[in-house]
Formats: sequence, structure tokens, C-alpha cells
Amino acid sequence: ARSRRRWPALLAGAAALLLALGVAGAGWRHYAVTESARYASALGQLQPVALSDGSRATLSSDSLIEVALSAARRRIALERGEAYFEVAKDADRPFVVEAGARRAVAVGTRFSVRRDGTTTRVIVTEGTVRLESDAHGDRPTPTTLLPAGSIAIAGPDGVLVRSVPLAEAEAALDWRGGLLSFRDTALREAVAEFNRYNARKLVVADAGAGALRVSGTFQWDNADGFVRLLERGFPVHAERRPGTVLLHSR
Repeated sequence: ARSRRRWPALLAGAAALLLALGVAGAGWRHYAVTESARYASALGQLQPVALSDGSRATLSSDSLIEVALSAARRRIALERGEAYFEVAKDADRPFVVEAGARRAVAVGTRFSVRRDGTTTRVIVTEGTVRLESDAHGDRPTPTTLLPAGSIAIAGPDGVLVRSVPLAEAEAALDWRGGLLSFRDTALREAVAEFNRYNARKLVVADAGAGALRVSGTFQWDNADGFVRLLERGFPVHAERRPGTVLLHSR
């Protein structure tokens, strides 16, 4: 009689265990990675990437991403360099680009993420991106919403956001078409951009040369042409060495 009375309790316990296992299994399948891949570009090369969810990425020179897709979310880890993303809309699966301690989260939009050491740059050309940061101890980290036309620089000291005309945001991504656009840019910064795409490096030899301001649009694979224009239009002398070009004030 006692055994017969225990059967309902045992059956109820078994049913609860099976239900828990079913829920856990469904949750595991929801978050389990169903697709993973690594994509890289060489120095001076752009690499287009088509993802299985319909999104597309364009890797800039010397860049690397790791892709992990699941039923719950789409995760991209930017290990180095810069990438531009055209995100297929999927409200149930956020598209997350991780760059160190920063995360750019979108549902369906277009934006770029770039890593420079401990600094992350995000440029949004369509839709809205949510920029998140890892927590620092007990201090909560604010979330920053970036609408189209935003250029965000996130570094160790915080996040700086500029709202610019959409054409200016697009111009900052001219590298997708093989170009570099400068607008009243310090020569040292322009040189750093050219060096991202070329094995032969430009070196600013003195502070005076580095402080010169340049504007214009140039092909990033024609650093020699850029140097010749500098010599013609600016007080700059180029000293050409194997592997480098030193830019001196004249």
C-alpha cells in the first residue's frame, strides 16, 4: 500500500525532471553556436564577407574578425583593424560587434568598427547602434545610442561622440572605395592612415612637418603620389630610404 501511495509522487518528480531537462535543452540549443568562422584581410587588401544570415562585412587592410552565429544572437569579434557591416534585419537576433571592452549592438543597420590599441571608433551611416562598455568594478557603465551620422571614439577615459552630416560620416569610410579623404587633417594623422595600407611606411621626421594641415582625397595605394604632392605644395622635403620615407620640414 505504501508503494502504491509513493507512485504519484515519483511520477510527478520524474515529470518535473524531464520538463527541466527539456527547458535546459531548449535554452542550450537557443544559445549554442550554429556557425563559426574567421575572416582576415592582408595588408593593402580589402576583404568582402557574406554571412549566412544575409549580413555583409567589408574588412579593411590587415583586419581580422571571428564570427559566431546562434539562434539567439549574432556575435562578431573584431580582433584587429576595421570592418564595415551591413546588417540584415532580425529583431530576434541582435548583431553584436565586440572590440575589446566595447560592444556595438544593432538589429539592422550599417556601421563600421575600428580598433586602435585601447581605442575603438564607431561610425554609423544608417539606423541606430547601441554602444556598450564592460563594467569597471562596481561602477555602472552608461550605454550610448548612436544614430546615423555619429562618429564615436571610445577610449580609457570615456566615450566622445560627434554628430556630423551623413556625407562626412561616409567620407570617413572612403577606404571601401580605395580612397582616403582628409579635411584639415594634421599631416601626422594622414601619414598614420596611409601606413595602415602600405608596407613602405611614411615617417614624420619633426613636429613642424607633423603639424601641417592637409585636405583632399587620395588613393591609399599611392603613397608615393601623396608624397610628391606634399613636396610640391608644402614646405616638406622627402628623404626616401628602403622601406621608409622620411618627411622633413623645409
